[in-house]
Amino acid sequence: MKREPLIEVHGAAAPLLRDDVDTDQIIPSAYLKDMNADMAQGLLAYMRRTSDGQVNHDFVLERPAFKAAPILIVGSNFGCGSSREHAVWAIKAFGIRCVIGVAMADFFRENCVNNGVLPISLEMPAWNELSQWAVAAEGQQALHVSLALGVIKTNAGQQWHFEIASHARTLLMEGLDDIGLTLKHISAIEAWEARTARQRPFLQSCPAIST
Repeated sequence: MKREPLIEVHGAAAPLLRDDVDTDQIIPSAYLKDMNADMAQGLLAYMRRTSDGQVNHDFVLERPAFKAAPILIVGSNFGCGSSREHAVWAIKAFGIRCVIGVAMADFFRENCVNNGVLPISLEMPAWNELSQWAVAAEGQQALHVSLALGVIKTNAGQQWHFEIASHARTLLMEGLDDIGLTLKHISAIEAWEARTARQRPFLQSCPAIST
């Protein structure tokens, strides 16, 4: 599958500095029952709205400065719980293309990469500095994330480096999923199949036997 490549992300960074936010909180199960559910509205629904459906204007993503934030800064172990891929669908539907935290859940990180969202895990000292900057900036200053360079930086010159697996970097920067990455090698695959058919014909499928 081909999608929009992700080379860099820049814009407001919304600080959701909570640890252990699980996938059921990211996208509540009520939004999984309807194929036409609004994933953007479902994102963190029970944090963004009260039990009677009223908007919680104090919640970070409901504040005007962060309603279109493309970057979300989260706490430790974000995306834990179940492996539901809908959590990343909701994040992307809201317009978030980069999630920065500490030691994200493995399956959540993989789901991000497979859906075109950049997951960044920082060491605690760097995360502390970045999160403090985001709180102080209040969405009025842009954060710049370069996947190509592996750098997060501010307009004032602060910067933090991050690492990401080369496989994940390729998928994101070329707008591919695992199937798309495999298809890049289709010529080599077809050549191998043809060579194997010649060298080991006994491994090929048997022809259909008519009755």
